Amino acid sequence: MTKKLHHKLLRRLQFRESWVIFFVVGFIMMNFPFLHIFNKPGTIFGYPFMFLYFYLGWAASIFIIYLFTLAVSNPTAAKSPENKQP
Repeated sequence: MTKKLHHKLLRRLQFRESWVIFFVVGFIMMNFPFLHIFNKPGTIFGYPFMFLYFYLGWAASIFIIYLFTLAVSNPTAAKSPENKQP
């Protein structure tokens, strides 16, 4: 089950549209509406909202880039199991 899910995820991440969508989402999240939402005087565990927003977003971006590099470096993920030639 997990091997099939892993294969589907890597295959899906190789599509050019996925790269563009994640780039646009990242760009939008670093602009005015989202920055204004998190620019509040409150804190969570003593950290300001803006600080957490930037660092958690940064960590999520690194994880997504890691998934993309796995998809690119895995040449067998582009081939579906049904289309393998003997």
